[in-house]
Amino acid sequence: MTKNTKVISVESLITIGSYIVLIFLLYVSSFEWLMEKWSRDDYSYCYLIPFIVLYLLWEKKNHFLSIESKTDWRGIGGVIIGLVCFWLGELGGEFYIIYISFWLILMGLCLLHFGVQKIKPILFPLFFILTMFPLPYFVNNRITLSLKIMSSKLGVMMMHLYGMSAYREGNVIDLGFTKLQVVDACSGLRYLFPMIILSILISYFLRCRFWKKIVLIVSSIPLTILTNALRIALTGILSEKFGSKVVEGFFHDFEGWLIFMVTLGVMLGEIWVMNRLFPEVVHIEGDSNGEVTRWAVGTDADVGSQKKGLLQPQFFVSVVLLGLTLVLSQGIEFRPAIPISKPLKQFPMQINAWSGKEHSMEAKIIDALDFSDYVMADYMNDKGWAINFYVAYYENQQKGEAIHSPATCLRGGGWEFKQSGKSFVDLGDGRGLPVNRALIQNGQHKQIAYYWFPMRGRNLTNAFEMKWFNFWDALTRQRTDGALVRVIAPVGEGESLGTAESRLQGFVKAVVPVLNTYLPGS
Repeated sequence: MTKNTKVISVESLITIGSYIVLIFLLYVSSFEWLMEKWSRDDYSYCYLIPFIVLYLLWEKKNHFLSIESKTDWRGIGGVIIGLVCFWLGELGGEFYIIYISFWLILMGLCLLHFGVQKIKPILFPLFFILTMFPLPYFVNNRITLSLKIMSSKLGVMMMHLYGMSAYREGNVIDLGFTKLQVVDACSGLRYLFPMIILSILISYFLRCRFWKKIVLIVSSIPLTILTNALRIALTGILSEKFGSKVVEGFFHDFEGWLIFMVTLGVMLGEIWVMNRLFPEVVHIEGDSNGEVTRWAVGTDADVGSQKKGLLQPQFFVSVVLLGLTLVLSQGIEFRPAIPISKPLKQFPMQINAWSGKEHSMEAKIIDALDFSDYVMADYMNDKGWAINFYVAYYENQQKGEAIHSPATCLRGGGWEFKQSGKSFVDLGDGRGLPVNRALIQNGQHKQIAYYWFPMRGRNLTNAFEMKWFNFWDALTRQRTDGALVRVIAPVGEGESLGTAESRLQGFVKAVVPVLNTYLPGS
């Protein structure tokens, strides 16, 4: 065993320190939000990811240090793409794109200063960093909802196989003596991402053919969903025998932990079965050559041929790009608040033949939605048919304070989407109003919902459009104000869907001209 002393020049330390300071100042507010996100149960596993990455890097340190560093100017391209993503996320109000921009800048700087060959040994830990970033809100909610419905269906099937009576409406399971609601905590998301990440780690260390690694990772998804459904079925079965105490407190948490361990055990069993059926020829490899690396700090002269001066062009270009972005992001207000034309509290409760009754939200819901103003009312016509009307206005949309699409809010609580898509409402002015349309049902009860997003003279219908135009208008017009409009028509007993939708379109046609006088135009 030999000792190998590696000298880090003072200039190199200053270079690394400069990058750390600039990146910290650029992303500090985004990482503060990330820490808050990690504190939630669904993403608490993310606290371990940085330590895992550091371990993976440490494991490869000797292989990494044995390769000569070479400047690769393609890394500047990664830095520039990362900065573009930074502005897309910053001005569009989307944290996930900002985190991707951080990763792209990190990858670009590594490529720029080390070269392709030197970063190959650490590619896995560099890519593993991506697992610590929570998915965008609307993607996360869609996955959570799908998992809730899927787990509910499978859980009810298991109860039926056991011989137990159970009826499902959306994510609500009726057991006769009580009802179980499969909420976010039981959706399976809390187990799905950790199990996928764990399967990736196991595959990384597993000495086997590549197809086995893929099978293991892919199988973690249905396996987690299946075991989570088993948990729901066990909850229903045990609650019949022991009461509601098994669905809350310690028993609920222990049940979740037990299912997680069962899932891990099945995955390890899966590896054993694959290796028994398809044996591997084991090769013992090593990349350290028995060396022990000792670090020391010296000057440029101590480094020898690898000159690391501060005036290196790649360092200078990178610092200028990062510094300029920092100055612009902190020195220019791209999203000044645009006040509403008239307060929504003044919105009329009489529109043509429609008479309304205004409702208020709980303070905790108002705080969670982060809007600047809102109105929510139930309107009724002279025939007694009702329409629910809701508008939320945002003076400016920022990271974590943007419009939430009702696509996920309409689901759950026993309600299921039967139809969804786009539609148009003829406003009588020669143009149609584009809207999202959804038919939702809970047992025999049906509702037709329209929703859209009026934004600075545009009527948008999806989250990706919103993010793009928030970015573009913040950049070109210094505006990110916008609104969410949602109208719902309950389908009355004996009323056809066509009649209910005609009533809904008639209300929208009447209310939009009034609403336009309240919202700022283009």
